[in-house]
Amino acid sequence: MSFLELSGIQKSFGPVQVVHDFDMTIEKGEFVSFLGPSGCGKTTVLRMIAGFETPSGGTIRINGKNQESLKPNQRNIGMVFQAYALFPNMTVHDNVAFGLKIAGMNKAAVDARVKEMLGLIHLGHLADRFPYQMSGGQQQRVALARALAPKPQVLLLDEPLSALDAKIRVSLREEIRMIQQQLGITTVFVTHDQEEALSISDRIVVMNSGRADQIGTPFDIYNKPATRFVASFVGTLNLIEATVVDPASNRISIGDQAITLREPLGPVKAGDTVSLALRPEAGSIAESAKGDTALTGQVVSSNFLGSVIRTRMKVGDPVISFDMFNAPGLSPPAVGDVVTLRFTASDLLIIRE
Repeated sequence: MSFLELSGIQKSFGPVQVVHDFDMTIEKGEFVSFLGPSGCGKTTVLRMIAGFETPSGGTIRINGKNQESLKPNQRNIGMVFQAYALFPNMTVHDNVAFGLKIAGMNKAAVDARVKEMLGLIHLGHLADRFPYQMSGGQQQRVALARALAPKPQVLLLDEPLSALDAKIRVSLREEIRMIQQQLGITTVFVTHDQEEALSISDRIVVMNSGRADQIGTPFDIYNKPATRFVASFVGTLNLIEATVVDPASNRISIGDQAITLREPLGPVKAGDTVSLALRPEAGSIAESAKGDTALTGQVVSSNFLGSVIRTRMKVGDPVISFDMFNAPGLSPPAVGDVVTLRFTASDLLIIRE
């Protein structure tokens, strides 16, 4: 039996339904990220798990026990918010100890648990400081320690890194993942940042307009997008409109160039339009590049992005982007050059929804 189960969850605010029949099962110790743009319903689902919002329909079970009738403080859930939510008039020690004192633990047990938690986040030396004396990253670590101190069944994190600068975000997300694995706590992480979700999750739920468009491992979400929305939202992607030439042999044309797909075209006929997805890193213009498929086009732009150079070429009407790793002595193609992009046919995915 799954540890956290969401069955047919719905949520409406007045006439507006923001979550539609959401189903999800999460195993004990699993790290699951809800990924999607603002307004997609991911935080609303998180708040329903926490008990801050009441579902309009459906059931929530933790370890087999229904949660709908329980108040937030009865659910044994730890939550970390985007805005830290530390008590400004309390020291780091007292912030972490707050939930333990409310639970009625004696002072010796509280002090021992606080020391353990501050050791876990490597801030034991700052136990007597107040929040205003700490950086944003340190405050978020304290918020994490406070959420974990009462030994919750489930840890919920609502975009906890969005207020931090880029380098701190990377180090703190790695620390969160390490702590989660060390404790083996079931965790739900809400983010709109695809890199965060891809880098630390066991599974990702890509949400769109209150629904789960796709649930899968980071590898599957990135490499096998199930819908047009997932394909366009996760990572950088070429979405290419192609014309069916011969459905029986999976033959299509991009611009005026015909190629054969590995994936069956399905119920289409000659002349129909199909949508294809191709990652910019899938191909190469090097003459030594291996691949059973090629497209030739004229370069229309080339942009330096640090580790890669992203070049766009026109293949008839479609414009296709491809990436080259930046290296000393590399000469990227110039605007107007004619280049041939080589890749394997299996890199072209058919987007059916």
